[in-house]
Amino acid sequence: MESWEPKIVYIMCSWCGSGGAETASAFNLKYPENIKPFRIWCTGGLDPAYILRAFLEGADGIIISGCHPGDCHYDVGNYYARRRFAALKTILKNFGFDENRIWLRWVGHSEGKRLVDTAEEFNEHIKKLGPHKISQ
Repeated sequence: MESWEPKIVYIMCSWCGSGGAETASAFNLKYPENIKPFRIWCTGGLDPAYILRAFLEGADGIIISGCHPGDCHYDVGNYYARRRFAALKTILKNFGFDENRIWLRWVGHSEGKRLVDTAEEFNEHIKKLGPHKISQ
């Protein structure tokens, strides 16, 4: 199990989340290669079915990042995301998933270091948890 690398999906809104990734790239900051970015228009429009599908298809962990509350390009999308995230954790738990395998972190367009730090911290967190039981 020492050679195991977690499969992590990093869902980013197209404005601030992916903007943070662009800023990180501009400063030559890199997140672990086992983390796969997935861009969506807004975290407020993220369907929980995509989260369930990612876990069912082998993801060991999922991070969701978008604009800070109050800074959403669609006004209230991140407030919707925050409510959906709380409900999603309950749904995951009810289906037998470990709700600690999903994080919601706000990352602004200029916060490339925050994005990379979040990715590295989450990667270590998932390594401690080990492979997701569905992906074994």
